[in-house]
Amino acid sequence: MMRKRIKLKPDKTKPVLELKKVYHYYGKAKALEEVNLKLERKALDAVIGPNGAGKTTLLRVISGLEEIDRGKIYFKGIRIDELDAHKIARLGIAHCPERRKLFYDMTVLENLKLGAFTLRDRKRIKELLNYVYELFPRLKERKRQRAGTLSGGEQQMLALGRSLMSDPSLLILDEPSLGLAPRFKKAIFDSINQIKETGTTTLLVEQDAMLAFDTAEYVHVLEEGKIEMRGSKAELEREPRIRKVYLGI
Repeated sequence: MMRKRIKLKPDKTKPVLELKKVYHYYGKAKALEEVNLKLERKALDAVIGPNGAGKTTLLRVISGLEEIDRGKIYFKGIRIDELDAHKIARLGIAHCPERRKLFYDMTVLENLKLGAFTLRDRKRIKELLNYVYELFPRLKERKRQRAGTLSGGEQQMLALGRSLMSDPSLLILDEPSLGLAPRFKKAIFDSINQIKETGTTTLLVEQDAMLAFDTAEYVHVLEEGKIEMRGSKAELEREPRIRKVYLGI
């Protein structure tokens, strides 16, 4: 399907992200069904759910890597489900994918600079690079090292740092704790909390429900492609099924 040309005028009074009755199919299999989701400015929301629930698909349709079949997606009032992925990125949405997807033969610094491909202001790029190095000092120590030689935790730091180099107003994170040792999980989630303090709106998909509940202000429970429940940590922790299935208590 050919993407439409749309005039891009962000409206700061609108939610940063809004999904309205979004459906997505793989053949006849329904991956997302009537998904409604809204993020206000500076929010940190999480999406949890079992494997195969559609969490990664949800992030891919937001960033334009997959087309929706029905519904509408808005970013600051701009309808983006009809835009190409590179135009969505230029609007200010950064997608940090599952399993990192780095350029492993390139250095840490080269990977980070690639994250700034939407920017032209060299001064701002330098500021962002310094910010990433402050957030992850280990990356500065290894800036000349090839990405493929880093540990799994360091690679996740690099993937997150690369996303921040685009200076996003919406950061979407897909399973940032996947496969990491506990100390790296803590470092990554400490950084996510620091990112929130800068005012960056964040949507986090996370398999580790306890981590998601400890980090996010609001949680959406996605099961079989549908948002079955949503609420604050305090609200959801009162739900018996959430306590049993996701929190093990």
